Amino acid sequence: MFDTMTLTKAVGGVCAAWLVLLLGGWAADGLYSVGGGHDAHGEHLAGYVIDTGDGDHAEEEEVEAVPFSEYLAAADPADGEGAFRACRSCHSVEPGQNGTGPSLYGVVNSDIASVEGFGYSGTLEGLEGNWTPEALNGFLENPRGYAPGTAMSYSGMRDVEDRAAMVAYLDSLDD
Repeated sequence: MFDTMTLTKAVGGVCAAWLVLLLGGWAADGLYSVGGGHDAHGEHLAGYVIDTGDGDHAEEEEVEAVPFSEYLAAADPADGEGAFRACRSCHSVEPGQNGTGPSLYGVVNSDIASVEGFGYSGTLEGLEGNWTPEALNGFLENPRGYAPGTAMSYSGMRDVEDRAAMVAYLDSLDD
């Protein structure tokens, strides 16, 4: 004869096993998924395309790239301030107050690796030019791709609107 405690344990064990199965599937999908998905027409997207040399498929439409300056013109610095919260653990926006990273006050259009008193990696010291909005866009999108060997551990900001808002915010600081 079963008592309620034994039945409760059995049901709890089954529920726990089901939860582990569901969470394991979700975690595996997140870790091993290559994107895939479906396009706007509901067609399954391949992880990669193998060119077989057959010319019977339609030419893909070429998407015209929107210049970063247009995103920047439409950006709201207040949105960039919100996005900057994640950067505050390493960077300051106060002049001369460096942290793990340099102060970003006045960074827009300044020389690369030019903040006084901050020890830059050799990679950034070797870059020439200014932190133009376009250069900041490229760096924020993929720091290690823009400056291979940089000490900055940030993996990048994927959304171009977020990057534009961040640059607009940084540009608004020294007004």
